[in-house]
Amino acid sequence: MEFAVDQSDDPRELERKIALASRISASINDRTTIERLRAWVEDMQQRLRGRLAARRTRQEIEARARELWDQNGRPPDRDLEFWLQAEAEIDKRNTE
Repeated sequence: MEFAVDQSDDPRELERKIALASRISASINDRTTIERLRAWVEDMQQRLRGRLAARRTRQEIEARARELWDQNGRPPDRDLEFWLQAEAEIDKRNTE
């Protein structure tokens, strides 16, 4: 049995696949298949954690960029500048 996962899977879809794999594993008796399924579930859980963390980071960057834009009088055509500044601030904070 193979589960297809591509980069477009959203966290809800990953959660659904994890739950499905867990239910399936309860009815399997073959030790090798169970181990492979558990490894797959662990991989999906790791991907899910990564995607959720990336989503939170993007939301933080978006909020900070908007804050910077507001603080600077909402100038037109400087969205990239504020996004990059917010991204640098959040990245620096996350690596400290």
